[in-house]
Amino acid sequence: MSADTTTPAKAPPRQAPPPPTEANTSPRGRSSGGSGTPWLLLAPCLLILALVLGYPLVRLVTISFQKFGQSQLWGFQPAESVGFDNFAEVLGDGEFWAVVVRTIVFAAGSVIFTMVAGMLIALLLQRVSGWVKTLVNIALVASWGMPIIVATTVFKWLFDADYGILNALLSKLPGVEMIGHNWFASGPQGLAVIMLLVVWGAIPFVVITLSAGLTQVPKELEEAARLDGADAWGVFRHVTLPILKPIVVMLTTLSVIWDMGVFPQVFVMRNGHPEPEFQLLTTYSYDRAFVVNDYAQGSAIALLTVLLLLGVVAVYMRQMLKIGEVE
Repeated sequence: MSADTTTPAKAPPRQAPPPPTEANTSPRGRSSGGSGTPWLLLAPCLLILALVLGYPLVRLVTISFQKFGQSQLWGFQPAESVGFDNFAEVLGDGEFWAVVVRTIVFAAGSVIFTMVAGMLIALLLQRVSGWVKTLVNIALVASWGMPIIVATTVFKWLFDADYGILNALLSKLPGVEMIGHNWFASGPQGLAVIMLLVVWGAIPFVVITLSAGLTQVPKELEEAARLDGADAWGVFRHVTLPILKPIVVMLTTLSVIWDMGVFPQVFVMRNGHPEPEFQLLTTYSYDRAFVVNDYAQGSAIALLTVLLLLGVVAVYMRQMLKIGEVE
């Protein structure tokens, strides 16, 4: 047997990688090319927000520190700066504080009923069959998509004194006679009807959001709590609610902001002329500006409302920061 005289092929020598260039080694060089791209893409949106929101807000603040009525609006007289006189006059008016208290009570009641009813419906949807859940979701989306003016008109018909179906149904109960009952004869009853309208329109968003959050609750934790002897309320309090807390805080804050800014429901329900016992901050500011034609005081009331809502946003941000620290 002859010896193998072939020699193995030599592998080519490995080439050393090229030395890193300054553009590759410098973090600033890598990021400087795209640092302005997000701002460039956001520029159209920021410009639109500045025009749509920025200018009216600046104009609102300017008018609130001036004497501005119809003469100034039409240019017959120049606007005069009056400092904080408009705010002093508004804050010294007892009617304004009555409206503030009424608005806070109205918003608090609407938010509480919305969150409680929304949570109950969301929990109920987790325990029904698929086709029932589908039907309920369709009904929620349909009611959510209904225009406010249409919904307000429907509620006006439901609670009509002469032809309202609610009075007719209640009158069928033993010992109850509601035919001809005017739900808007007093402020508390009328505002309760408007509150029901606001809650009815807000529940779909709350239910859909909470239902999405409930899908993220681990079933293992709920089962472990039941094995430890917790009842349904204990499982909800110690397992479900802590996990849903960020969503609940967000929904509560948004509901407060929306319900503090309720305008079309009151305005349309009272045929464009809300009585004093139906006035909220939004309608009160509108009346001062466009009914009394005192645009300066109307702007001052609107600015005070904005500051009040900013306080709500500050509380929301503080709660979210606390939740972030705990997590």
